[in-house]
Amino acid sequence: MLAQTSSSSRRSRLRLIVIQALVFSLLATLGARLYYLQVVTGEEYQGKAASQSARDIVVQPERGLIVDAEGRPLVTNRLTWVASVDRTLLGRMLPGQRHRLLERVGRVLDLQPRQITRKLVLCGTEGATEGVCWNGSPYQPVPIAQGFDDETALRINEQPEDFPGVVVDQQSVRDYPRPYGINAAHLLGYLSPITKGELEEAEDSGDTSVNGASVVGRAGVEKEYDAWLRGQPGYERVKVNANGEVIGDEGDLQAQPGDTLVTSIDAKVQGIVERELHQSIMTARATVDPVTGRHFAADSGAAVVMETKTGRIIAMASEPTYDPGVWTGGITQKQLKRLYSEAAGTPLLSRALQGQFAPGSTWKPFMTAGALTHGFSPDTILNCSSAVRIGNRDFHNHESAGYGPITFAKALEVSCNTFFFQVGMHFWEKYGSDPADVKAKDPLVEEAERFGFGSPTGIDIPGEASGRVADRKWRLAYYKSMKDYYCGIADKPQDSKTSDFVYKFAREFCIEGYMYREYDAANFAIGQGDTIVTPLQLARAYAALSNGGTLWKPRVGKAIVSPDGKVIHRIAPEKAGNVNLPKSVLTYIDQALQGVASVGTMAWKLGGFPLDQVHIRAKTGSAEVYGKQSTGWVASYTEDYVVVMMISQAGTGSGSNGDAIRRVWEALYGIDGETVNPRRAVIDGVTPPEQLPIFSHDGSILPPARKED
Repeated sequence: MLAQTSSSSRRSRLRLIVIQALVFSLLATLGARLYYLQVVTGEEYQGKAASQSARDIVVQPERGLIVDAEGRPLVTNRLTWVASVDRTLLGRMLPGQRHRLLERVGRVLDLQPRQITRKLVLCGTEGATEGVCWNGSPYQPVPIAQGFDDETALRINEQPEDFPGVVVDQQSVRDYPRPYGINAAHLLGYLSPITKGELEEAEDSGDTSVNGASVVGRAGVEKEYDAWLRGQPGYERVKVNANGEVIGDEGDLQAQPGDTLVTSIDAKVQGIVERELHQSIMTARATVDPVTGRHFAADSGAAVVMETKTGRIIAMASEPTYDPGVWTGGITQKQLKRLYSEAAGTPLLSRALQGQFAPGSTWKPFMTAGALTHGFSPDTILNCSSAVRIGNRDFHNHESAGYGPITFAKALEVSCNTFFFQVGMHFWEKYGSDPADVKAKDPLVEEAERFGFGSPTGIDIPGEASGRVADRKWRLAYYKSMKDYYCGIADKPQDSKTSDFVYKFAREFCIEGYMYREYDAANFAIGQGDTIVTPLQLARAYAALSNGGTLWKPRVGKAIVSPDGKVIHRIAPEKAGNVNLPKSVLTYIDQALQGVASVGTMAWKLGGFPLDQVHIRAKTGSAEVYGKQSTGWVASYTEDYVVVMMISQAGTGSGSNGDAIRRVWEALYGIDGETVNPRRAVIDGVTPPEQLPIFSHDGSILPPARKED
């Protein structure tokens, strides 16, 4: 019995020794690990711990200014209250707490909790809505509202216990001073938040000037010169506690403001052109159309003022327009819908460079150039009859009566359609009487293309339309693209929804829509049919008539100036080509267009105007469009400027635009009645300054220093 007890005692002591050895070995292992973590790699883990308690907050740069040629501000920045929500802190709350907070914030900021929630969702995650979701850092407070009053900002900031995680501070947003009441929305453009795709593209290219919270240019010069205007963001590193609350600063990198864009726009001229265009449209709408018996619709219009010797844009207006400030702080779906609404006139569309219209008789000087360089001469006499029969149809004059045998100069003065019908028919019979010959020569088409029609001008504003020279190649391409559609109509019995005209047109198009017939050539010669141009293209072409044949790439930007006032980039005028016309032809057309202003279709609007001192050349045009009222054009120029104005569905060119065109010229040259006083000119010195505005050290911008006479 004693032997068994002794044996059991020895086993117990042995187990105790083993357990003690295991405990000591574990303690030794833990001690070694602790030594390794605290001594050997202590600094590394200390750095990681510190980095986990710090966050980088992006500091957006102040966007650069946009000014006119005199230094007047067109786009600036202003401070506004912005409320942001810390997603991290919000995520730590219980669902009930989070909902109550969002309701409380919503009541103060006049927002629904679901609106706030949608803005807090990270782009690219489940439930994200494009254009509403947050595209920035998940650790940065997300803006949910801006533009509220001081009282609201004070209420949130003074009651942090009621609004945990809500940050209210002042941030810079775009502002539009509107000197001389200008709008210039289509020139200036607008901003909107950067998209996920754009951000990824920037990251791939190493572009550090944008981040998830950036706004970027979407139209106008805001988009074209975005890289200069946006600046360089800064970063602020802050310490946070376990609740995500900021408890200190760890340093920052200052944001660099964007550069200033100096434009060639003159705000005074812009204001005058906008008012004259708008007033002309209002007057047309109050006038009865003698053709239809209805008031003119005058649904849209555009105007361009350009320097003839440089292609610089002095003013450019488009109607209908919109308030550029509508984009500041985020646009609503209702507002966006209206900008694209056809019922509202599609205000977002710039008629000056995106609107495409039949040019009517303003096309005739270029047809004259083509004719005079391909067999016709200034002495050519053709009959200006009241109508010309082509096929089985009579083609009539629109603006003029029958004048009998006349020259090209007289045909331009009185805008005789039948004269130019014959010119178009002549080249069709000489080179292309086979209507199916796509490669037939056409000097009139070639001349139009030499003047830049059918191609973008290259203006430094994105989204420009190319217009269309409706030649044989275009007709064939259009036929191929639309054949199935029209043949589908023609192959079925006519129903009550299809008019006689549409059904007949569909049948003819299906059979021979690719044919370029004699009446197509005749229509082409007077700027009718399927040829369309933009007001900007027409202005550029008339500038070439004035300056000896140079086609310029129109420019709005003039220079880039750094925040400290240094000129870092001059935007020089750029030639696009030359029309290569003999000087004698240019002189002949120039003199004929002087006749339009003095004794022709524009003369009744320029009575008493000092044409002997300010030599205006002009061409009026009334383009007929099926199912609509006529589009009125006036294209005019001097040695200094081109002024073009167009109003859709407003009647004749001189009738709808003549008075406005006159008043623009009076402003440009300081004309009062029959007296020319350059000191009264809207631009000091009559023509724009070569020098740039003066950027002072105190931040003020002064007009350019003029050269003394």
